[in-house]
Amino acid sequence: MAQATPQGDTPPAPQTDYSAFEGTRPVTGAQRFDTDALAAWLSAHVDGFAGPLAVEQFAGGQSNPTFKLVTPSRTWVMRAKPGPKAKLLPSAHAIEREYRVMDALAATDVPVAKMAALCDDETVIGRAFYVMEFVEGRVLWDQALPGMTRDERAAIYDEMNRVIAALHDVSPADVGLADYGKPGNYFTRQIDRWSRQYQASETEPIDAMHRLIEWLPQHVPADDGARVSVVHGDFRLDNLIFHPTEPRVLAVLDWELSTLGDPLADFAYHCMAWHVDPTQFRGIAGLDWHALGIPDEAAYVARYCERTGLAIRGDWNFYLAYNMFRIAAILQGIMKRVADGTASSAQALDAGHRAKPMAELAWRYAQKVR
Repeated sequence: MAQATPQGDTPPAPQTDYSAFEGTRPVTGAQRFDTDALAAWLSAHVDGFAGPLAVEQFAGGQSNPTFKLVTPSRTWVMRAKPGPKAKLLPSAHAIEREYRVMDALAATDVPVAKMAALCDDETVIGRAFYVMEFVEGRVLWDQALPGMTRDERAAIYDEMNRVIAALHDVSPADVGLADYGKPGNYFTRQIDRWSRQYQASETEPIDAMHRLIEWLPQHVPADDGARVSVVHGDFRLDNLIFHPTEPRVLAVLDWELSTLGDPLADFAYHCMAWHVDPTQFRGIAGLDWHALGIPDEAAYVARYCERTGLAIRGDWNFYLAYNMFRIAAILQGIMKRVADGTASSAQALDAGHRAKPMAELAWRYAQKVR
């Protein structure tokens, strides 16, 4: 999934970070596995596979390590659970679910990579994994989209909006995903889940997280569970692969957090970009959106509602606070893996340190709720 160099009215910013599908390095340490055993399994289960096989690890991917599988004729991508010595948190690293949801969405308007094979037999390489097609295109990391014109940025943002709206328009039952998540009480269940995940991975007390764990359940919207769709859980710019030259998404990636839930909760996560400092997180807060050609949040939300027919009910600040809390719990999980020596990315320590400021930002938004 190659990074194409953007062209436009300003010079491109240096790439200092990586998504889970951009930039590779040799496979080292706890992530190593028997390449010959993998090649033998692929020969038996993946149409068109023919060795020899070379394996590289993508530089990103904080949770499930991601690998580039290169042969003389084709390239694939493999997502796997962490190495066999990793201490896995409950319900985390469910790569079988990633495979299932992308395979189901292949027949919809949601662009996804084509699935090739799933292996849940951990005796093959010491962990479960799946293999999918390698999609050639652009992974755009910086949400300010340096190097593009105003019109190009506007088109990229409108395409993101179109794709997440298309996802939330999918009927889970129509694509065989009616049982992909539990019905009802979405916020209640998710707050409980991420509270437990945080508590299981706490390396130092974060006061804002303890406040949020108490506050959030008391402020869940009255219509919790009334709207149900497939939710991605991590829909953001750098989890999309764009066409090399067109403002068109070719594949939505990293479905680890997907489930059935409230589409507005999923969309609010995506809209966090307008609220987070680009010097700390992947965001566009404080930038001159008009000068850049990026819509303001109100216009972006209105376009999504127009496309889906949904309406924002309740206090938008709750949706933002909930999602910031959830991300703080995820970042704390990364810090726990750093402490345990099982983190799968060189950027893991930096990500883990951001748990506390994200939690504090979540608490500030919680205090804005009427």
